[in-house]
Amino acid sequence: MFLDEIGNIPMPLQAKLLTVLQRREVTRVGSVDSTSVDIRLVCATNQPVYDMTQEGTFRQDLLYRINTVEIQLPPLRERGDDVLLLARHFLHEFADKYQTDTEELSKAARQKLQAYHWPGNVRELRHTLERAVIMSEGPVLAPDDFSFSPPLQAPAQQDEMELDTLNLNDIEQAAVRRALSKHGGNISRAAEELSISRKALYRRIEKYGL
Repeated sequence: MFLDEIGNIPMPLQAKLLTVLQRREVTRVGSVDSTSVDIRLVCATNQPVYDMTQEGTFRQDLLYRINTVEIQLPPLRERGDDVLLLARHFLHEFADKYQTDTEELSKAARQKLQAYHWPGNVRELRHTLERAVIMSEGPVLAPDDFSFSPPLQAPAQQDEMELDTLNLNDIEQAAVRRALSKHGGNISRAAEELSISRKALYRRIEKYGL
C-alpha cells in the first residue's frame, strides 16, 4: 500500500492509521467485523515530519512505526540525467496512450528540459510531457512544444512596495517570498539563504500564507 503525502494527514486520521498498523486489521465502513490485512507499507512526503513531531502536528509513534527504512530523494533538478530518462519514459507512455507517432526529443528540447528547475518535480515533468505529446504535430518534440509555468513570485512592483517600508512583518514576508522564489521552492536552500532553520521557515510560510 502506497500512502502519498502522509505528512498532510490530520491528527485524528493518524491515530486511526497507527491502530491499523499495530493490529493489522481494518473495519469496513458500515461493518462491525474486522478484517485482517497483510501489506507492505510505502509512504512519501515532502513535509519535515521530524520537525512536525516536535511541533505536535505529527505523531511520533506513527513516525517510528512507518520509518523502518528511509530513502531521501533529492528534487528532480538535482538528479542530472534523470530528467531525460523520465522524459523519454513519459514520452513513450503518452505516445502509446494517445496513439501518436511522437517518438523522440530534439537536442534543443532535451537542453530545455534539463535547464528548467522543475519546482513540481516528477509530477510536473509527467504533466509537461503529456501536454507536449497531445499538442505536438510531428514525431520529434521541439522546444516550442514545452511551456512551463512561471515561478511563483510577487510582481516586482509589489516587492518594491513591501521593501519600501519599516514594517518588520512586511520586510520579513518579502524576504521569505524572494528566498523561496530564488531557490524554486527548495525549503532547505531558502532557509540557508535566510539564515534560519527549516522549522522556522515553515512557520513563516504558514504565517504569511505563502
